[in-house]
Amino acid sequence: MRANRLGAALAVALTATLASCGSSEPAQSPEAAQSPTAAAQGPVKLTFWTWAPNMDKIVDVWNKAHPDIQVTVSKQAGGDDAAAKYLTASKAGNPPDLVQAEYQHLPSFVAADAVADLKAETASIKGEFSEGLWGLVTLGTEGVYGIPQDSGPMMLYYRKDLFDKYGIAVPKTWQEYADAARTVRKKDSKVYLGTFSSKDPGAFAGLAQQAGAQWWSISGESWKVNIADEPTKKVADYWGGLVKEGAIDDMPFFTPEWNKALNDGKLLSWPSAVWAPGVLATNAPKAKDKWAIAPMPQWNAGENFTGFWGGSSVAVSSKTPNKAAAAQFATWLNTDPAAVDLLVKEAAIYPATTKAQSALGEAPEYFSNQPDFWQQASAASAGARGFTFGPNVGVTYNTFKDAFDKALQNKTPFSDAIQSMQDATVADMRKSGFTIAS
Repeated sequence: MRANRLGAALAVALTATLASCGSSEPAQSPEAAQSPTAAAQGPVKLTFWTWAPNMDKIVDVWNKAHPDIQVTVSKQAGGDDAAAKYLTASKAGNPPDLVQAEYQHLPSFVAADAVADLKAETASIKGEFSEGLWGLVTLGTEGVYGIPQDSGPMMLYYRKDLFDKYGIAVPKTWQEYADAARTVRKKDSKVYLGTFSSKDPGAFAGLAQQAGAQWWSISGESWKVNIADEPTKKVADYWGGLVKEGAIDDMPFFTPEWNKALNDGKLLSWPSAVWAPGVLATNAPKAKDKWAIAPMPQWNAGENFTGFWGGSSVAVSSKTPNKAAAAQFATWLNTDPAAVDLLVKEAAIYPATTKAQSALGEAPEYFSNQPDFWQQASAASAGARGFTFGPNVGVTYNTFKDAFDKALQNKTPFSDAIQSMQDATVADMRKSGFTIAS
């Protein structure tokens, strides 16, 4: 997951405000209390699958304070393989009690009846997260299937020194971004304002979210699939048009070619997520203190929307015999001020709770020239739109890569690639037995 590239960029202390805004011991609801029978049998033992670094150190803090609920960390690789492994374990009847789940994978877990509904257990903490972020763990109008842990709101990263050199103002709208892209090409044919990556569907999903797309939704017992909606086509046609006219490049992100362009000042901007400082520090070390951040360009002047790229939650297995204890631990891990402080310092994540985001202080070292980095990130997070992911997001994402690769090779409209994503997703869901609403 790209969000975990943040690394040392998030190894900063939360302010005293965060540390003092709540007790390190969460109030235990009656439902979460362990029964006398369970207590007599010894401590409840839970297993937690996670890829976050140093999670064992954080869990040790919990275990010392909660002798009746002991958690064991099982380190996983993360990504699609981790999701597939969890689904296999759940089907076999031996899943962990808790699992770190990327937001796009939660619906497939729900469809497989692999995660528990935590609506009752999380009612008291819903307000600690932004509406857009909470929507990523909610399916339909009823169930809540995870507690947000980290977040990936998108912002515009740009080379401030080179914007000044070429006389470009930071674009506030996507029209201004397009105009700036053309200006750059006229002034230096070896330089591009940006690039479109056909290899990163997560980035495109975030751009579509910003535009107001809603790729999946639930209507009663049926799914609605609307990947080829107008907001998504608008985003696709916008980027397709810029690529076709040569205003921006089409090199994929995270390639040696892309790294070199960033490092050499041949690529001047990157619409990316809050975890980007870690990537830039690694791949463009010569440009330290030359990059800056700004809100994402908007489709309509004066708005403040963005999307998410990356992020994960903690879900509870539907098969655990200790749902209440597991929910209690997951709540502590992701909302308790002391626990969230440890997540930031030890696991190097961008926290999901609004209060923790606003309390981050010192900017990432790579952005030491921008002391308000975290304040801008918090503002972006507040305006981040999410959408419901579907149960076969893997098919959708793989089709994105294939269809956009072909569109680039054949110079066909990007909106055709969007229709391919729609058609492949619907066909796969029907094949898997899902009812699709018209």
